[in-house]
Amino acid sequence: MKDSLKPQLSFWQIWNMCFGFFGIQYGFGLQQANLSPIFRYHGAAEHELPILWLAGPVTGLLIQPLIGAISDGTWTRFGRRKPFFLMGALVGSLAVMFMPYVPELWMVVGLFWILDAAMNTAMEPYRALVGDKLNHQQRPFGYALQSFMIAAGQILAGLMPLIMIAAGVSAETDGKAIPEIVKYSFAIGVVVILLSALWSFARTEEYPPEDLAAFHAKREHKSLSHVFTELWDAIRDMPKSLRAAWWVKLATWFGLPMMWQYLALSIARHVYDAPTPDSPGFAEGTAQVGMAFTVMNVTTLIMALFIAKVVTRIGDAKTYALFLLIGGVGYLSMQLTTDLYTTFVCMALVGIGWSAVITVPFIIAADVTPAARVGVYMGLLNAMICLPQIMEMLSVGYFYDSLLGSDPRNALALTGILFVVGAGLALRINTKPDHLANQEKQA
Repeated sequence: MKDSLKPQLSFWQIWNMCFGFFGIQYGFGLQQANLSPIFRYHGAAEHELPILWLAGPVTGLLIQPLIGAISDGTWTRFGRRKPFFLMGALVGSLAVMFMPYVPELWMVVGLFWILDAAMNTAMEPYRALVGDKLNHQQRPFGYALQSFMIAAGQILAGLMPLIMIAAGVSAETDGKAIPEIVKYSFAIGVVVILLSALWSFARTEEYPPEDLAAFHAKREHKSLSHVFTELWDAIRDMPKSLRAAWWVKLATWFGLPMMWQYLALSIARHVYDAPTPDSPGFAEGTAQVGMAFTVMNVTTLIMALFIAKVVTRIGDAKTYALFLLIGGVGYLSMQLTTDLYTTFVCMALVGIGWSAVITVPFIIAADVTPAARVGVYMGLLNAMICLPQIMEMLSVGYFYDSLLGSDPRNALALTGILFVVGAGLALRINTKPDHLANQEKQA
């Protein structure tokens, strides 16, 4: 449906459409808060953690653009995007169910690959659905609401181990066994992922193609090789604003994995004086990363209420740059403290940066990409975050002990430097569609 013909949707219609994102992000929040400690319980060394996290960006790079291109050319009686996010939720919930119980490191890594493949299968259609359903005026709110769901899902996942401790569930471990607080958190995750996905599936109607017969006739002549051709054509024709956004993503997303890999270990080492899994206080210290991520995501949740207004007032690029700069200051400030609550304050600043990372690029993409290619460009936008993560995960292990001094807090400082660089690069983005930007140059 043409953008000008799309009706204004009510708050609850947009809420129902985005609610499934809540469960997907609970799944991502579980792995962000718990995966590095789980790897450590299974005997992985700190410098090995980045390579063990490789599943996320590799599956995102391979799956999201393909799912985007395939779903652009799909129409079933259940819709275009909905079958993909429901399938991803079903498979992902199975991986979440078994991950804390397998006995070997290689099994955890294997389930991590399955989980991230499933979550990436689900995530891209949720992003594209906002572009499909909402007109230009409502898209900033739609993506802001998805940011709200990201924050809310990750808040619940991050808090769950602490909630389990408060409920009397054991946090004891011998340095090798996964604590009960983690196992319970993952079991609850299965329910959250499935129920939220089913809610959006049942409560959201998609717009069919304008000429359904022509759409099906065109699809019948498409092969898998044609999908790859469409991907290549989309890369070749990519709007200039998205090409400029790539450089911002290169900087920020090289740094962000280090937060998930090392924040829990940094808190355990510098706040609880517990550098190894057999140190007293290690389980409690790593559990506090849930509260740190909660502070970050509560900030992101609050910013989701305002970011659309900030974008409207100062523009996409300046909002992107300002928020990334604030996030970079948050990371760098962690070098100055060993106090838990001051660390939480730093994470509030990080949350402001994170709100821009997960919102602004999608607002830009939805505004400058053709309606027929929304899915493939949303997939490519997510692929842009995968390449720098792969680069990080293949390289950090080589300089963690030397350049970063075997200290997880130094990895967070490097992330802060990269956020500041990304803020400068964000100012280079021209957020007007290419044909309008070209007209301005000619005028």
